[in-house]
Amino acid sequence: MNEQVARNVVLVRAIETADVGHTVLSDDDRKYATRSARELAAWQAADAHVAANQHHFLQQRAELILKRLGERTPAFGAFYKSAPGLKGIWLALPFLAFVFGAALDRIADPHRVDLLSAPLLGIIGWNLLVYLGLLVWAIVPAARKRKGTPLLQRLSTGKAALPRKLPAPLADGIAHYLASWSAMSEPLTRARLSRTFHLAAAGFALGAVASLYARGLLTQYVTGWESTFLDAQQVHALLSTLFTPAQTVFPFLQGFSLGEIEQLRFGTGTGAALPTVAGGERWVHLYGATLLLLVIVPRLLLATVAGFKARRLKRNFPIDLDQPYYRKLADSVGAGTPAVLRVIPYSYTLDEPRDRGLWAIAAAALGGQARVQLLPAVAYGVEPKDALRDTALNEAGVTVTAVLFSLAATPEKENHGALLDYLAKRVPRGVAVLLDESPLVERGGDQAGLDVRVAERIALWRQFCGFHGVSSHAVNLLQPDKHALELGAGLALPELR
Repeated sequence: MNEQVARNVVLVRAIETADVGHTVLSDDDRKYATRSARELAAWQAADAHVAANQHHFLQQRAELILKRLGERTPAFGAFYKSAPGLKGIWLALPFLAFVFGAALDRIADPHRVDLLSAPLLGIIGWNLLVYLGLLVWAIVPAARKRKGTPLLQRLSTGKAALPRKLPAPLADGIAHYLASWSAMSEPLTRARLSRTFHLAAAGFALGAVASLYARGLLTQYVTGWESTFLDAQQVHALLSTLFTPAQTVFPFLQGFSLGEIEQLRFGTGTGAALPTVAGGERWVHLYGATLLLLVIVPRLLLATVAGFKARRLKRNFPIDLDQPYYRKLADSVGAGTPAVLRVIPYSYTLDEPRDRGLWAIAAAALGGQARVQLLPAVAYGVEPKDALRDTALNEAGVTVTAVLFSLAATPEKENHGALLDYLAKRVPRGVAVLLDESPLVERGGDQAGLDVRVAERIALWRQFCGFHGVSSHAVNLLQPDKHALELGAGLALPELR
């Protein structure tokens, strides 16, 4: 699916997940959207002479839901129809760079060609450093470990201002969407930003070259150089190295000798050599050709590569359809493969009623066809690497990996925490924690204040799990319907935990 379709799908996902009480989107709204989207997807696929797939279904369903929400809440309709990000910056930066490059001659003397021009040498030197940095980034893996920045988030989502007077679930859903979308669209935004920066660098250099030639049409350049620390021999060596690529590619460019360099030194006293107005076009051509070869052409090539990457990501936006939310929708229309909930109990053996409750929770969270993969319990005090030595934690067919703790136990960093840390580093899709309250409820019986004790224990466990960077969800395996919605919401948005 393309970028716009993916944006709609992610927005609907965030809203449905945030609307736990179904106050913004009722059950009838969701069933109608699912049923209608299934039919529309089939018609769309038939017109295109292809088989209907999950992409078609999700696209139609998202459009139906967004249209209905927009009709009910005009402020939301204006929000989702607006284009995300800051579109104007992609064109404005290269244009402004060209203008600033053309204004370089205002920094130096506009009536002379300085052979040691600081602005022109600065452009070339800076770009060579950039190429070196790009080479290091491509070779050294550690250099590619980057995290999203506020700039990337702003470019992905724009001003990110929430519309006013929205229902609370709708406002929460938009907030979740903005956080999720900025992370998901980061590769596309990076590609666009890279393309823009390369175009801006090429535009800056092109502006400087255009300024050199344009001024030369109306002004007689005075040519020469001056330096406190460099002599003629050093300047000759520097310029020979600098202009060698241009003279190699364009052999018609006129060279220069050491004697000519000595004669072009600006005099500072009586009897010193005077600057010359002859041959200024030679140095303009040398600098123009050098900027073309070392800056403009490489930057345009890099911008082209980044542009191809951006177009590919825009047309085929990467979205993980194996997430529980999408798997559940696919199950509702008979598409895709059944979701798999892999459960790792810790010091906890499930009896038959609790096993049935676990399957019911999986069906509620991941779809009616979901399966449970219950692993042997990890014994208390056993090292995770020993207990899970024979378990393939990166198994491709697993949708969600969850650790099952009994709420009757209290969390311990050296045992429960060690298991969570071990799994968090080795499970690609992340880890969720299921906190079964049924043993604690059974033990408490009819004691007064039991609900308060259960709530306090849940809060303690959630704080502990949050410290270890995993999401936690209270469940009751003997009453699977009690916390089913909370489980579904948490697993549907693992990146927001």
